[in-house]
Amino acid sequence: MRVCGVELAGSDANLALLELDNDMFRLPDCRTRKVSLQKAATAHELKYFQKSFAQLVQDYKIETIVIRQRPMKGKFAGGAIGFKLEAALELLNEVKVIVMPATEIKAALKDSRMFIEFSDTGLKGFQKSAFETALAYMNQHL
Repeated sequence: MRVCGVELAGSDANLALLELDNDMFRLPDCRTRKVSLQKAATAHELKYFQKSFAQLVQDYKIETIVIRQRPMKGKFAGGAIGFKLEAALELLNEVKVIVMPATEIKAALKDSRMFIEFSDTGLKGFQKSAFETALAYMNQHL
């Protein structure tokens, strides 16, 4: 099973790939750490973002995209651009897309039988939430 964890931050989709093979977690190499929306106001750029992500899904044989859910209201609420990016990802064909609440992610990581220390992954700091999202999903589906 190959999963892409996604955290939407501003006009960026930070991502981390995680694979489960023979009960072992593996972090496959990936050509990009984030996919960005260049000009948020144009439909053309949004379609380009979606097409870029679709190509990533195809190239890396991603089975599931797991997006960390953002609050709709309050101090940490997601912005309009983030919700556009989320919709673009949810409308991708031939890949399962899950939006996972932060509380569910936290619970899955807490109850996990398998854990990977983030500092041992070699990922960048801004990828931590995306990694934890993918790991939480994997732990729920072991």
